[in-house]
Amino acid sequence: MKKLVIIGAGMASGRALEHLIDADPEAYDVTLFNAEPRGNYNRIMLSPVLSGEKSYAEIVTHDDDWYAQNNVTCRFGEPVTGIDRDRKVVIGTKGEVPYDKLLIATGSAPFIIPVPGHDKPGVIAYRDLDDTNAMINAADAPGKSAVVIGGGLLGLEAAAGLALRGMSVTVIHLMGHLMERQLDPAAGYLLQKDLEKRGIKVHCQGATKAILGEDRAEAVLLEDGTVYDADLVVMAVGIRPETRAATDAGLDVGRGISVDAQMVTSDPDILAVGECVEFDGQLFGLVAPLYDQAKVVAATLLDQPAAFTPKELSTKLKVTGCDLFSAGDFADGEGREDIVFRDPSRGVYKRLVIEDDQLKGAVFYGDTSDSNWFFGLIRDGEDISDMRETLIFGPAYQGGSPVDPLSAVAALPRDAEICGCNGVCKGQIEDAIAGGATDLGAVRAITKASGSCGTCTGLVEQVLSVTLGDDFKMPAAQSICGCTDMTHEDVRRMIKSQELKSMPAVWQECGWKTSCGCHICRPALNYYLLADWPLEYKDDPQSRFINERKHANIQKDGTFSVVPRMWGGMTNPAELRAIADAAEKYNVPTVHVTGGQRIDLLGVKGEDLPAIWADLNKAGLVSGHAYSKGLRTVKTCVGTDHCRFGTQDSTGLGIKLEKKLWGSWTPHKVKLAVSGCPRNCAEATCKDIGVVCVDSGYQIGVGGAAGMDVKETERLADAATEEDAIELATAFMQLYRENGKYLDRPYKWIAKVGLDWVKERVVDDLESRKALVERFELSQSIYRTDPWAEHVKERAETYQPLANLTLEAAE
Repeated sequence: MKKLVIIGAGMASGRALEHLIDADPEAYDVTLFNAEPRGNYNRIMLSPVLSGEKSYAEIVTHDDDWYAQNNVTCRFGEPVTGIDRDRKVVIGTKGEVPYDKLLIATGSAPFIIPVPGHDKPGVIAYRDLDDTNAMINAADAPGKSAVVIGGGLLGLEAAAGLALRGMSVTVIHLMGHLMERQLDPAAGYLLQKDLEKRGIKVHCQGATKAILGEDRAEAVLLEDGTVYDADLVVMAVGIRPETRAATDAGLDVGRGISVDAQMVTSDPDILAVGECVEFDGQLFGLVAPLYDQAKVVAATLLDQPAAFTPKELSTKLKVTGCDLFSAGDFADGEGREDIVFRDPSRGVYKRLVIEDDQLKGAVFYGDTSDSNWFFGLIRDGEDISDMRETLIFGPAYQGGSPVDPLSAVAALPRDAEICGCNGVCKGQIEDAIAGGATDLGAVRAITKASGSCGTCTGLVEQVLSVTLGDDFKMPAAQSICGCTDMTHEDVRRMIKSQELKSMPAVWQECGWKTSCGCHICRPALNYYLLADWPLEYKDDPQSRFINERKHANIQKDGTFSVVPRMWGGMTNPAELRAIADAAEKYNVPTVHVTGGQRIDLLGVKGEDLPAIWADLNKAGLVSGHAYSKGLRTVKTCVGTDHCRFGTQDSTGLGIKLEKKLWGSWTPHKVKLAVSGCPRNCAEATCKDIGVVCVDSGYQIGVGGAAGMDVKETERLADAATEEDAIELATAFMQLYRENGKYLDRPYKWIAKVGLDWVKERVVDDLESRKALVERFELSQSIYRTDPWAEHVKERAETYQPLANLTLEAAE
């Protein structure tokens, strides 16, 4: 069997391997080198990993089992030090491997601006998982700031992810507007505006002069004298092909490794693929052409005819919440005309560039739903003269009136591109359907359409619908998990109507497909049962995540954080002494004041948890439930006690609310705040429940958010008295507990049911409000207790290590 050696386990070589193995799994004995200590993963999805929306495990493309099943010898974490073309061997740090054919897929290297301080600790690039993990670790410490140098696609993804991680982020960009290669100034302005709404500062026309700091990066100095503090500096100013191995081997190298249309280098036995190559004077950085190259590589290795032809490309931005599309050439020029559509209220901007009755370029911001259709017009050079007047409104309006969107999909030719990331056209999807694929998952498995960034999912489903007709059922609301076809709402209705009071009862009556559920459905069922049947159902700790089982937040080093409750953000000298004594006694490395007006003891060993809890209990301190899907904090200002602007006793009300609500379990965490006047020092207008005191009483808002989404509360009601305010907040909490979907914060739940629906039951119907409060108190008769004290008394031994391996025998 011939030997194939591949240098680099990235997305391009991974796709080439797939094509090769699919076509002839016995053609080559494959050895795969990778400098990273891991195999192929979807680098497009590093941004969601950085922001916390995905884990690394979710973006792995080829795991260890895949390589083993396909007989690929993996040498991960082993850099290649040389290629001996005369002996036809690849030299790694752990030995040589002979080859008959060699594929170089070394990708690209980030460009680092050679300014003073560029090599200080704290200055990193953004290219791989290690860079992503370094940013995540830097963002773990509260109150830190980051500067991202480079306002291109990669830099903005890094900035958005770090901001979602809680860092204060500034983007410095050399040009006049962001993403100038993909956007015109108008779209660049809208993008900057959206990023600034998310708390990201943008400084355009900023040239970096130096990275300041003694032992590590501490600030960034610009040429104009501006200084930005920076605990972390991310350089995202561009990439260059990684060609060192090819250069050292004497291959032809220009800006990248020179290849022909068959992806063969100047050595007929060596091929190259991906960001490291140069073809016909072009370099390639987007995934679609890399996957096209991969197909050609596989064909060439199997002596089959194939040729790589670069195609027109489009760009979609993956920064959370920013819908953006650009394609073609949208520069101004003689003989060109623009069609522009703006909707300021929705933040929508569309610009089409037309020349000689052809669409040459397009830039969309805020609404990219028809981008694939416009991209097809650009790529195919279609004559648009007959639809010139309605072109800007998209395919549904061609012919003068809106039509069914499925008609536009049906009219697409078979070679119309549906999935840009994977180069999948409509015809390939139709062929997969003809071969038996009847749902999105099956089509994705066969063609990979919608399997990368996911933005074409809706279009793929429309092709399914057009092709299968009535046989295709558009996916309804998503089921809880693979154990059942029922949604969260279906299950909650069954639990109530059928009086299901145990998990086995739910599994049986709802027709669960598994014997005892899974890690996804069990926590949800556990919550629904304890919320609906607080007296009858006993909480199941094994259906909770580790933080809730341990009643403490686990940290990345395996230690835990301990956060005692401080009612309404208030404390006293005795409590502070107890916290200080505990920190010293148990060698707590970090004592942190939180944004919720509490003190966090970080770095507590698991076996010390019962003892530190017992010491804190003695001072009257109880669990702050900082780990729970339940009431976290009630933040207050000092109100009329000390503030000359205070209108009511905000501190007292906050303490009463917290003592009323603490210990209750909810679909997701719940945070409250009470501000003593409209100056809103307690930030009540971005909490799940927020109370703003005014001269006439209390304004109660609900459904705020200040995390991955930022949202102002909506007015639930005005209360004349403190008692009314507490009753309204309690009734709202219980309505949310009884009807919210597990892991939906209140603002997401309100968006589904409508604020009017909530008001009818909490504000307008006094009997309903009273009943909600009564049911809440019934539940609290079980759960308004301190779990720390309970575990100290009954379960302390379960926190001890299984064995102490440091002990020695006496004899």
